[in-house]
Amino acid sequence: MSPESPLFTRFGVLALAAGAALGIALSLTLWPGRNRVQPPAAPAAGVLPTDDSRLLAEVMDRVKGEYVDPVDQRKLLQQALHGVASGLDPYSAFLDAEEYQEIRDTTSGSYPGVGVEVSADRGGIKVMRTLADSPAARADLRPGDLIVGIDRTPVGTDLDRAIDRMRGLPGTQVSLSVRRPGTPDVLDLVLERAQVEVHSVAARLLETGYGYLRIANFSSNTPADVERAVNELQQQNGVALRGLVIDVRNNPGGVLESSADVADLFLDGGLIVSATGRTAEARFKLEARPGDLLDGAPIAVLVNGATASAAEILAGALKDNHRAAIIGRRTFGKGSVQSVIPLSGGRALKLTTSRYFTPSGISIQDRGIEPDLPVEGVEEPPLGVEAPDSLTLARRDREVRIAVQRLKLPPRVTLASRPG
Repeated sequence: MSPESPLFTRFGVLALAAGAALGIALSLTLWPGRNRVQPPAAPAAGVLPTDDSRLLAEVMDRVKGEYVDPVDQRKLLQQALHGVASGLDPYSAFLDAEEYQEIRDTTSGSYPGVGVEVSADRGGIKVMRTLADSPAARADLRPGDLIVGIDRTPVGTDLDRAIDRMRGLPGTQVSLSVRRPGTPDVLDLVLERAQVEVHSVAARLLETGYGYLRIANFSSNTPADVERAVNELQQQNGVALRGLVIDVRNNPGGVLESSADVADLFLDGGLIVSATGRTAEARFKLEARPGDLLDGAPIAVLVNGATASAAEILAGALKDNHRAAIIGRRTFGKGSVQSVIPLSGGRALKLTTSRYFTPSGISIQDRGIEPDLPVEGVEEPPLGVEAPDSLTLARRDREVRIAVQRLKLPPRVTLASRPG
């Protein structure tokens, strides 16, 4: 199986492919043993022409001197840099130091804070869920709670600022003022920040012989979490699983290496993904190595229109290698990869550097992956990482039931031709 691998290449570049919804990134770091295409590097681009350089300086000078309100020159330059990157495509971006750190935290699967997922809500910041074994969970912060103050200062609905104020060095404290439904008084909770581990995988036995695996996104620890979860399912079942449902609905993407590693866990060989780009590092092929966690037991992968990027790489690899049946709705269709290139001052440039292809050589850009078994009708809301108990899961989610039914079908038999 593929070992856990670093996020950064020896060139110091973190390669990403942003997801459709959450902007989670995909790493293109390659491991020993993977096949990699290395054609000659493209020639370096020329410098900006003199006339264009003069025009840029002229515009900056005019804005600085004549705009109706005073403009900070540093802020103006930052805006120009953002414009240079964002004008290329929806996924390229100039990252300031905080945005760059956020991407590193997201892809590492660990960050310093209190371990709570929140959203902006009228009157405050609403708690969506708390992470297991986190300061928020230990303080009994609950889904539905409304954070109205941080360190006794009103928080309003500024989500980014609230998150920044809750994060901090492990061992430091933060006070949260919380309104809880059904409780008349505001609760004051004191939490001690810690290094929070974010796990993107949850697993349940649906019934004897059949397991369910939910992957919410792909971070650097996802392959190890998947392997651990499947082994635990096998132990709970007592014998080898007869089939597995992998749910990547609403999975926006993540670390590309992690997605390839997860595919590798269930493949005994074959191409996982390939990519083309202008530089040698942007052109590569990733091959599966021997070893299948399920020893060939059938797999069904649940997808929908918000299954994107790294999640599409997993679905495409299992589909094209005839390892899994894809069930649900056509995926988002994001077939490009971004590299995060460190810059001075703790900043970085997220730049589209590759287009990737499924093992059959298809680009999914703007077309997505069509399921083998389309599901019509009203879509079930995808489950979070903390999936409900098996009985509730099987009863409430029609697509999970369809997947299990598909897993129970006898394998297709191809009859050899014979003389008539």
